[in-house]
Amino acid sequence: MSTLAYKSDKKIRTVTAVGLFAALAYILTLFFRFKLAFLTFDLKDAVMTISAMLFGPLSGLALAILVPLLETLISSTGLYGFVMNAIASATFVCVGSFIYTRNRTMTGALMGMFSSVLTMAGVMTVANLLITPAYIELMAPSMIPDGMTARQFVASLLPTVILPFNLTKGVFNASLVFLLYKPVSQAVRRAGFDYAVPMAGKDKKYGRKTGLIVTAAAITAAVVTLVIFFVVLGGSFKTFG
Repeated sequence: MSTLAYKSDKKIRTVTAVGLFAALAYILTLFFRFKLAFLTFDLKDAVMTISAMLFGPLSGLALAILVPLLETLISSTGLYGFVMNAIASATFVCVGSFIYTRNRTMTGALMGMFSSVLTMAGVMTVANLLITPAYIELMAPSMIPDGMTARQFVASLLPTVILPFNLTKGVFNASLVFLLYKPVSQAVRRAGFDYAVPMAGKDKKYGRKTGLIVTAAAITAAVVTLVIFFVVLGGSFKTFG
């Protein structure tokens, strides 16, 4: 195979694989959604992050725009929902995958996911303060208590709703990344996309004991996060339709 044909075939395979991740992320938004007040999250960030770890942060950025755009077809939040979803997903997906693709070790994965959770929570705190008041004033003014402006109302929700929501959302999706990355990456390679994965040969192996510890920690974090979300924060589970 010539160099040009090889590059073309590699690009087609990469686009196909990323497209499959986009489809999976979109499907998950239909069936697995968690709601707290006017905020919702799903499992798409975990799927898109795994794709970005395999095919690079730019593929993750493309998914972080495409999937929220598709969500507007089934969501009632329109442009507001798209913008907030895209900001949150792009931050979470790109930060973690950028760090991991430059240090493909367990340490790199831990640093990447830890940075994703904190950065996304911080960025969404600012985004909610800047964007959400206008949305509430326009679409749901009855939510605003008497004697408060929309911005004051949103600011009052930061420590009790918005920040806890984004932290639980981030930790839960990060836990799923640790649980799913290895089996998904192996499935991708078995499906013939192995050479489309950048730096795949530089992934450093870790022992069975370390793997078991990481898996147990990820499961524990996911369970604890859900308990906090449903019991402490009073969140709920919903689907579209």
